[in-house]
Amino acid sequence: MTSTATAPRTATTTSLSPTARQVWNRSRGLLIATVILLVGALAIAVLRSGEQHGALDPRSADRQGTRAVAELLAQRGVDTTVVTTTAEAARSTAPDTTLLVARPDLLNGRQVEMLRAATLSGGGRTVLLAPGATSVSTLAPTVETAAPTDSRAIAPQCSAPYARRAGQADLGGLRYRPTEGAAGIDSCYPVDGAPTLLRLPNGDGDTVITGSSDFLHNATLDEQGNASLALQLLGTREHLVWYLPSPTDPAAEASGDESMADLLPPGWLWGAVQLCLAAVFAALWRARRLGPLVPERLPVSVPAAETTEGRARLYRLAGARDSAAAALRAAARDRVAPLLGVPAADAHAPETLAPAVARHTGDLSTTHSLLFGPVPPDDAALVRLADDLDELERRITPSPAPAPTDKDRTS
Repeated sequence: MTSTATAPRTATTTSLSPTARQVWNRSRGLLIATVILLVGALAIAVLRSGEQHGALDPRSADRQGTRAVAELLAQRGVDTTVVTTTAEAARSTAPDTTLLVARPDLLNGRQVEMLRAATLSGGGRTVLLAPGATSVSTLAPTVETAAPTDSRAIAPQCSAPYARRAGQADLGGLRYRPTEGAAGIDSCYPVDGAPTLLRLPNGDGDTVITGSSDFLHNATLDEQGNASLALQLLGTREHLVWYLPSPTDPAAEASGDESMADLLPPGWLWGAVQLCLAAVFAALWRARRLGPLVPERLPVSVPAAETTEGRARLYRLAGARDSAAAALRAAARDRVAPLLGVPAADAHAPETLAPAVARHTGDLSTTHSLLFGPVPPDDAALVRLADDLDELERRITPSPAPAPTDKDRTS
């Protein structure tokens, strides 16, 4: 007697965890972008690792720097000192000193008041580069701002000697307008009637306001009459104090009267809009797209009977007798209609299907109620509905022909 050992069958399982290849395909775009950003940041750090200064800094040789102006002034005996705090700038005001404020709009109310008090009693010259409405209203109360314009080469169109000697210069930008009653003001380099350079008396000294700082940059100093204008405006005193406002200035701390909008840097609104647009575009880029259906093997196989039973239990837990009855009736109509020659398009039309079924059953009202009737009031009625539908299908379904016997074959 030979016995055959049958090895137990091992159930095949499918892992739902992503593979290493899948993880790489999903994350490689983000990783590559991160590496590019890190390499770019490292390259920028290496290139700028030397002594670098910002725009309008007299120590900077960049295109936007002003080192060339400082060197020209030094050749004419004017020494340039860079300060970064309001206290240093206020202490430096004197009759033999020119105080240049590079970015007046970065100053808060307390800093502007400190500079105003110091320049009134200092007796020297104050040069304000492109002050806005907030700072100019305090530092030069007899001046108000007008609509800005583009920076470009502009003719002086005034009788001031320094402007006539310089000729055309790269000004523009912000425009200004002297208030009524203001006297002794030089209004030069106008655009549409509003000057972009003003010189006005300020105590024992004077104040110069320019709508743009382009004529001081290293890249444009040798163009037009920029160098001549810069030397005449900044070289009239022995000392030049170049004030570059800094956020580390103790006087720059909030004084308590600023609103949240005042504390935000200029251009924050446009920056926020750009970030929102970038977020929207990123969401559209990474959003799930509906493409063609891709067949995929299920991790497990579920018999149809179990699926039907599971759905029935869900219907029962939810008390959804209406959905269950509708599903039973719709399936029954789909199966009965072809047997009666009713087109599929009319399988769910009561006026077409019910009479066709009644011709086999002889009872139109009962047939109509069975196929298109109301929702069963309870679970027992739902079970009876299912049984009645099965019985109706058996009555309509033709019986299969009996298989021929041996007697039939011989006969």
